[in-house]
Amino acid sequence: MLTAIPLTIVPLIIYNIVAFAFPGTTWTGEIFGLTMVSGARWALRLGDLMVALGISMLFLEIMKSGRTGTATITNHILSTIVLVIYIIEFILVDIAATSLFFILTLIALFDVIAGFTITIRTATRDIAYTPGYEPPHQH
Repeated sequence: MLTAIPLTIVPLIIYNIVAFAFPGTTWTGEIFGLTMVSGARWALRLGDLMVALGISMLFLEIMKSGRTGTATITNHILSTIVLVIYIIEFILVDIAATSLFFILTLIALFDVIAGFTITIRTATRDIAYTPGYEPPHQH
């Protein structure tokens, strides 16, 4: 039943923990940086890490959407609820009114759309014919 839990909730939970537990947290704070051979500095920021986490969760969700069954249907319903939570929080909560949170909301939207689309396409291919069925011969 754990497969029914939408993974796009993970970035939502982490965002809220960081935002509410550490008010004033800047999502542009550098976590890690390297000087490249070109001399330019590359920095991994907290917001970048959150986007990478969101994309990783989206990838895993897309992999799960190829399955059929009640857990998949439950996952789609819960993914839609997570998307609604993202949208409501983005609109109503001041700490969620950021570009980062908007991108995480888009990732949740893509999860819902891709999940339904892939499941429908997979279900149409899973049509089984009864044993002994022979298609009509063309004359």
